[in-house]
Amino acid sequence: MKPVVGTYVVDTRSGRVGRVMGHEGPYLQLRPYGGGREWDCAPDTARGATMAERLSAATAYANARSRGEVP
Repeated sequence: MKPVVGTYVVDTRSGRVGRVMGHEGPYLQLRPYGGGREWDCAPDTARGATMAERLSAATAYANARSRGEVP
C-alpha cells in the first residue's frame, strides 16, 4: 500500500527522510524536511519514518538554516 500524501517516510536506498508529496506512476514523490527539490522513490524502498528520524531531520534542517545554508 502506498503511503498517504503528507506522511513522512525514509527512502531506504539513501536513508533520507522525506514527506510524501504525491504519487507519479509507480513512484512516490518525496520532498526533504523543510522543503527543497523532490525526488522519486519506489514504494517498496520506503518505510514510515519514526519520530526520532523526523526529529533528526528537523534538527539537521534547523542547524543548516542557522548556518545560512538554506534560504
